[in-house]
Amino acid sequence: MPKPSASQAYLSLGSNIGDPVANVKQAIKALDSAPGLEVDAVSPIFRTEPQGVRDQDWFANCVVRLNVRASYSPEELLGVLAGIETQMGRVRAKRWGPRVIDIDILLYGDMQWNSPTLQIPHPRMTERAFVLVPLMHLAPDIRIRDFYPSQWLSRLPYRLEGDRILQATNVISEVNNA
Repeated sequence: MPKPSASQAYLSLGSNIGDPVANVKQAIKALDSAPGLEVDAVSPIFRTEPQGVRDQDWFANCVVRLNVRASYSPEELLGVLAGIETQMGRVRAKRWGPRVIDIDILLYGDMQWNSPTLQIPHPRMTERAFVLVPLMHLAPDIRIRDFYPSQWLSRLPYRLEGDRILQATNVISEVNNA
């Protein structure tokens, strides 16, 4: 199995059950204490309206830059993240539904990965203001499929109001297919 060519990963964290901000902070602590992982930087936590399934509570979302000190393959890192989700009580009942915690791999070094269980870069990250806005706080100069986060954001129908990110979901596909 190929190993990453760089030792940094960017993760998206989100929660909308219980105390979402506390859940995100708990997940960050779990990441930092996992063997071979070290949290290098954390974006501000934003309150974001739900995408996909609209009839649910708002989310707390952030992006974490992770130093990967162990030689984890992408699938092995995904397994560590799934373990943290399970430990925190994550139940995968409904796609885009409520969750106590969700941890997604956005980027892993300069690696491109495509398997039945994982795609890197994350295939929908450029459609999501709740990913791109926090990512800009940590890595405004990172390139995702030839564009910077700000360039991807300029294509999205979203508003930033303090710590709140509002994004119209009914036009996401139309904007990115243009």
